[in-house]
Amino acid sequence: MPEKELLSLRDIYKSFGLNAVLKGISLELKEGEVLALIGGNGAGKSTLMKIIMGIYQHDSGEIYVRGEKVTSNKTSTALASGIYMVPQEPLLFPNMTVEENITIGFDRKKSELRRELLDLMKESGWKLELSRKASSLSIAEQQMVEILRGLLRQAKILILDEPTSALTFDEVESLFRSVNELRAKGIGIIYITHRLAEVFEIATDVAIMRDGIIPMRGRVEEFTREMLVKGLLPPDTQEKEQSLKEHLKKVEYENVEPIFELQNYSGYGFTGISLKVYPGEILGLAGVVGAGRTELATTVFGKDKVLGGKAILNGKDITGLSTKKVMEAGLNYVPEDRHYHGLFKISDVAANTSSAMLGEAPMGKFFLNAKEEHRMTQQYIDDFRIKVTGHSQTVGSLSGGNQQKVVIGRSLSTSPKLVILDEPTRGIDAAARGDVYSIIHELRNEGVSILLISSDMEEIVELSDRVMTVCQGRINGEFSGDDINQDNLMAASFGITGNAEVEA
Repeated sequence: MPEKELLSLRDIYKSFGLNAVLKGISLELKEGEVLALIGGNGAGKSTLMKIIMGIYQHDSGEIYVRGEKVTSNKTSTALASGIYMVPQEPLLFPNMTVEENITIGFDRKKSELRRELLDLMKESGWKLELSRKASSLSIAEQQMVEILRGLLRQAKILILDEPTSALTFDEVESLFRSVNELRAKGIGIIYITHRLAEVFEIATDVAIMRDGIIPMRGRVEEFTREMLVKGLLPPDTQEKEQSLKEHLKKVEYENVEPIFELQNYSGYGFTGISLKVYPGEILGLAGVVGAGRTELATTVFGKDKVLGGKAILNGKDITGLSTKKVMEAGLNYVPEDRHYHGLFKISDVAANTSSAMLGEAPMGKFFLNAKEEHRMTQQYIDDFRIKVTGHSQTVGSLSGGNQQKVVIGRSLSTSPKLVILDEPTRGIDAAARGDVYSIIHELRNEGVSILLISSDMEEIVELSDRVMTVCQGRINGEFSGDDINQDNLMAASFGITGNAEVEA
């Protein structure tokens, strides 16, 4: 018996002013299908999902849910129709508990909801204390709450927007098991991801979205990874990567003093960290979510209390200094969560790019010099290929990849000697990832040192000159040369070296 059609989009158009975002999108989703939707920044994926959810009104075209035409474009209508979207950036009420965040909006007995929720968590293998406040959750835990929200609502059409971007290996495996169970129940899933390996592991179908249209769509077995990459990346990407490799400078270690050093450094979430970063070096810091790497970065950056040890930058002791003093010494930080810590979303591109220079750039008593701000902003727009309509465009309206480029541009506006990049490509697509990689390579060639924190082992392998692994708050491995490979890094990140487990 053929699968029933759950969702049908027919010739959907959407423009914002003169900017045509969707140009005749037609797409179907059937029972038990996992449709992987991939595409570059600005391709229109988010706009299309918001139209499905009733957040945006499409200009023309038709939407059918289980054979019935949708005549009312409201979020309440979409939810009542059995459509639920798990957003890429968690949207939780920080002062409410985990349980309250998941069960909000239900008109049923709390005891019944709690029992179903506990059953769901047991099935998925996820452990969350239901009485915890959402404000205390990590990014991975917030994502888990969002996914549980959707699962508890028993949606017939589930939209997962980058669901694994902040999950550990075990959590990803649990999610995939849940997705397969949902498929078996006839639920259709639109799975937005930039991780191409996931397309072949979890999806039944794949659609490539580019510049407001869907030029390619079919069963996953009809595609290869190379076909998908070719459809996502700019035509000159391979030549550019080859050119970068040919022109990479070799890092000098002999008779060279490190630009940055941690000596038995300890803080909340990590203990006894010792490492050195040399001029023009990319030192990768690999590990799973929760290993203590972000806590290390924020402590060095003056956001959290140092509990022991020293941090030395360019020969100067910066241990325990304020963030302002750390930046003045020559260190800047690009945070993991750009929405919470990295951007002023309602401010424009120029204000976001130049904000780190307040107190340094040519300025009046309180304001940046307008010409200098304009020059610097345009320089980063050009160098980083940031897609904007102008300097006055609000950062919140940019795609994820372009937002990340703005955050990186701002960190470089202070001319740092060392930049800490924390998950620099989390939640951005393959095309934007290539642009960010190019920026990182160019910084390295210009002599800027980089401490690269990433849970993406492929990313660490591709970019790093040396790699150190962190497990349960401690350094437990160092790799260089041919030893930098995904097998070694994955094993060490999970506390396994050879046949023995590393003690916590």
